[in-house]
Amino acid sequence: MRNMIQQSAFVLALLAASAVSARAAGSEEEFKAAYAAADAANKEAGKLRNQWTTTANTLAAAKKAADAGDFDKATASAKEAEALAKASIFQATSEKTRWKDMEIR
Repeated sequence: MRNMIQQSAFVLALLAASAVSARAAGSEEEFKAAYAAADAANKEAGKLRNQWTTTANTLAAAKKAADAGDFDKATASAKEAEALAKASIFQATSEKTRWKDMEIR
């Protein structure tokens, strides 16, 4: 139980860190780099069969904002999507063995 709390705290910290760093967004090049990183992380989550729908929605929002020329918002959304994808990867890898630690009562 304690490990699950620590893992949840880690995921929340990861999401919070991405939100803070996303505020320092800007150019189209920054967006493209952030989007590529998010897309790669999302594909990795797909290989683990643990893609979150919120990641896909956030990637779509990033693309929409970029198409509208709002690269600050687009970069922020792409960074958030990357954090979500990394959290889903973390969940998938940690749960591969965590089920063995559960107590049966």
